[in-house]
Amino acid sequence: MYKILLLLSLVINSVFAQVDANLEVVKKTNALPKILVSVASDTLEIETLNKIKKSLADDLSVSGHFEVVSVNSVTSYENMPDVIGLSNQGINLYLNLSAKKEADSYTLMTKLYDINSRTLLLEKNFATTQEDRYVFLAHKAAISTNAFFKAPSIDWMEKFVVFSTYTASGSADIMIGDYTLTYKKTVVTGGLNIFPKWADKEQKTIYYTTYNYKKPTLVKLNIYNRSKEIIMESDGMLACSDVNADGTKLLVTASPTGQPDIFVYDTRTKKQTQVTKFGGIDVGGHFIENDTRIVFVSDRLGNPNIFAQGINSSSVERLVYHSNNNSSATAFGNNIVYSSKDSSNEMGDKSFNLYLISTKTDSMKRLTSSGINQFPKFSTDGETLLFIKTSGGSSSIGIIRLSYSKSFLFPLKGKRIQSIDW
Repeated sequence: MYKILLLLSLVINSVFAQVDANLEVVKKTNALPKILVSVASDTLEIETLNKIKKSLADDLSVSGHFEVVSVNSVTSYENMPDVIGLSNQGINLYLNLSAKKEADSYTLMTKLYDINSRTLLLEKNFATTQEDRYVFLAHKAAISTNAFFKAPSIDWMEKFVVFSTYTASGSADIMIGDYTLTYKKTVVTGGLNIFPKWADKEQKTIYYTTYNYKKPTLVKLNIYNRSKEIIMESDGMLACSDVNADGTKLLVTASPTGQPDIFVYDTRTKKQTQVTKFGGIDVGGHFIENDTRIVFVSDRLGNPNIFAQGINSSSVERLVYHSNNNSSATAFGNNIVYSSKDSSNEMGDKSFNLYLISTKTDSMKRLTSSGINQFPKFSTDGETLLFIKTSGGSSSIGIIRLSYSKSFLFPLKGKRIQSIDW
């Protein structure tokens, strides 16, 4: 069991590492428009609006399409900002925020000005019935601002992430939240519940493994109406590692005969088809090349490494010839990101870094430079990478913008994330 958990990268101890500043990636933009986000001087919703302002500024920075500046320049919501003063400071865009709070709703109001042309470019409102979800108003405003300039999409920002967090020895809850972990809500609690995976694009249902039955059990749960379906059970290891685009096929790691192998589970017929049949450990499968092949982790060479295999083939291809401990991977199209244990540094610190490779070329790019970085997940458009960085007894969500030299960390203070999906 210890070896299985090692392969799945359930890291217990780690050393803090700062967010990686230099990514070996190609930056697609040069001069970025300078934007100032401000709270209107006449608004009454100061406390929540200041939180929205910070989140919105962070989103615009994460996008890689704007340079967010901090300048003290405020105006009422109905008035034009100080265009001369702002222009003299090189600011191109001014995003003014206000809000309206009613008994059953909270509305964010935004006005985007072009300082150079002295015009109002965009005016939009965003509403929610739950004020504690204010961060999603910020995400929606950032997405809207970004889309106005026809910049590459950042729609992934308003999606939920689902993750499992350890609460005590042998106990883990499943939570949902936004990608910055500003908003969090527990959806499964009690006992050991791990390996959550979104079951549908609408993010209404999840798969997860629970140890609250006689055997490890894979469950499908609607997080809104709480309806539950038992998918399968297995001795030893059991986890859903991938769901195909239309939700009709799952890749499941199960160990009905003792050693874990990878199975395709058809959600329509309820049929399981075994893909890998190695006598050791095969785990963590992900679909590649239009669901015709899988990439997975196996110890068939004595150490965990990354391999590929056709769904209807027994021929296995080794994909990684770097390091002797490559313990988790994710795929998007022909691109694969995996976590690799690198040599300890002069301080004796352990280091698991992320690397990007392609099934079609021999290229390899290192995406992180230090610390414990694991469980990478691609965004739905393949342009952004989410991962877990572990620091002692707590974890952070890491975000890497793959087409830009940008990475960010969002901590979950006091808790350790077991696995994550978005």
